[in-house]
Amino acid sequence: MGKSRRNRGKGGQRSDPIAKPVKPPTDPELAALRESSILPVVKSLQSAEPAKRTEAAGAIANIIQDTKCRKLLLREQVVHIVLTETLTDASLESRAAGWEILKLLTQKEEADFCVHLFRVDVLTAIEHAAQKITETLTGPNIANFNKASKAEQTLMWNIAEALCVILIGLAEAQDDILVAISGNDAAVKFLFTLMSCDAATNDVVNGALSCMMTLSEDNRQFVERILGDDQTKCFKQLLMYKSGRSLRAVLACGILHNIFSTMQWDDANPGREKSTDATLIPALSDALESPQGNQTNGTGENDTVEILQLALEIIASIGTSIQESLEKGERAEIDDAPGVDAKDGDMDMDADDGDDDNDNDEDGEGEEDGMDDDEIEADMGLVTGADDGLDEVSGIDDLPTLKLLMHKAIPQIIKTAHSTQSTEETTSLIRTHALTALNNIAWTVSCLDFSEDSNAAIQKAWSPIAQIIWKETVAYVLASDTSDVGLATIVTSLAWAIARSLRQETPLLGGEHQKFISLYHASKNLPVEDEEDPFQSLGVKCLGVLGQLALDPAPIELNREIGVFLLTVVAGLPESTPPADGVEALNQLFDIYADESYACDKEVFWQIGFLKHFEEAIPKIKAASKKVDKRAQTELRTRAEETTMNLSRFVQYKQKNKP
Repeated sequence: MGKSRRNRGKGGQRSDPIAKPVKPPTDPELAALRESSILPVVKSLQSAEPAKRTEAAGAIANIIQDTKCRKLLLREQVVHIVLTETLTDASLESRAAGWEILKLLTQKEEADFCVHLFRVDVLTAIEHAAQKITETLTGPNIANFNKASKAEQTLMWNIAEALCVILIGLAEAQDDILVAISGNDAAVKFLFTLMSCDAATNDVVNGALSCMMTLSEDNRQFVERILGDDQTKCFKQLLMYKSGRSLRAVLACGILHNIFSTMQWDDANPGREKSTDATLIPALSDALESPQGNQTNGTGENDTVEILQLALEIIASIGTSIQESLEKGERAEIDDAPGVDAKDGDMDMDADDGDDDNDNDEDGEGEEDGMDDDEIEADMGLVTGADDGLDEVSGIDDLPTLKLLMHKAIPQIIKTAHSTQSTEETTSLIRTHALTALNNIAWTVSCLDFSEDSNAAIQKAWSPIAQIIWKETVAYVLASDTSDVGLATIVTSLAWAIARSLRQETPLLGGEHQKFISLYHASKNLPVEDEEDPFQSLGVKCLGVLGQLALDPAPIELNREIGVFLLTVVAGLPESTPPADGVEALNQLFDIYADESYACDKEVFWQIGFLKHFEEAIPKIKAASKKVDKRAQTELRTRAEETTMNLSRFVQYKQKNKP
């Protein structure tokens, strides 16, 4: 027998669960603020007088910037009021203010707020507003819009811009929301209409392009909508926009790069109109050289920083995505390479690693100020002219994307890394993005097998450029003794990649290995930067660089110093040395002393008696491996077990091959 319904006495009506009475805050200051500032505007927002509603919506849009006011407004169910009343107001001004409120909340609140917005069906409200704007800007209606007052046009553009920002926030919050937006015809047509509308303001077009860039990343559904658009000719419009030094051009490059990646259009498989990332690099390099901010509305400086950051992020992504083109049928493992991905390249710019151990030794004296402009220009001339003899070795012309990255993008990235922005914070931000781009390119090249004749042209082109990158970025930062953890981490990763590809041609000035040893000791006092992947830590990257610098034919003294240090790291297992550090140190030692024909095998390994220390390390790495939770850190446990097995084999091999 079914249970009786409790709400039968209410005639089947339900009270609105969202509109339940709100308890005032217990904090006296917040309670006073609620009474004086929040309740009056919320009440006016629901007034019967249109003028009061409009005025209140505008007031809320202003005070919502303040954190305390924003939290109090959310407690008062301002989102519910805006969605159910303000956005359906007869006044265009009220509706514009309502969308502005949601836009600001989207920008200020965390991702879970956007998830909440989606769950209360904000997409339906967006769909209606987007459809109305699309209809206004297409067909014969555009003539009526052009005749409207300047104020009315401005309000509609404000709504359009707010919708783009909200869509970005929703798409970034959750994958299923992104899929829902991509499949929403009204939202997609709205974006395509804005980006191709001659009457649209610069900010509105940029907002639409920014939203499209978010939606197009790893999203074949949306990419196919772009390629299949016959009304606005969206793809052709993007190709037209990409040439220039404005934010619009860089955003167009970002969307096109996402399209090329999704459709797998590369040098070996060009897409529509011979489209590959190679067509984007000249435009992105030009944007780095002389970004053109929007000076008309006073945001030129902000635009300039955004252009630089975005262009560098796209180049960084291109630097990673060309891996498949370079493999030429021999799929190399790049997943374990500690290169920083474009969307995960953000570093903690406020962290302080306390790296007081990086004392200026005699080799680094006089280098803190780095290279002057004339020296940088001279080196840039070497880079840009380094391709003069490339035609002598066949192969590089088959890789136009890599060739353009080397000779068009990298010189400009290095200049950008040395540039000074309006504030120290933005200077540090742009420098980190520039080094991330260099890092991604360097790791892609370092994963090539240069013993293969097919890669000889790449090696010839890359070597002089990599040497300049080392001198002007790695050596420069090491000499400055930075206390910026993010900068130290990305530079160490870059140094590792360059040392892998250059080997004995790495342009050491002397003392770099001591700087990396000091940096490793300093990293031991830092919190774990990436708990999910301990192999991305600063300490592991320091060990990787040192291992490459010690490889044959490194000077015996350098090899001895690094070899002894790596053994001390291994000796610290399992108590004082993290498992990932021990794994990396042992793997580097295997490579350094793998061949008995190397001079260091006799002069260092056997002369000092390294074999005994390797034998003693077997139970240590076993103990460290067992301490790793197999379920929580699967990769670390797997690699630790592999290293344990390889260490036993290495010891057996060395025992059988004593000199």
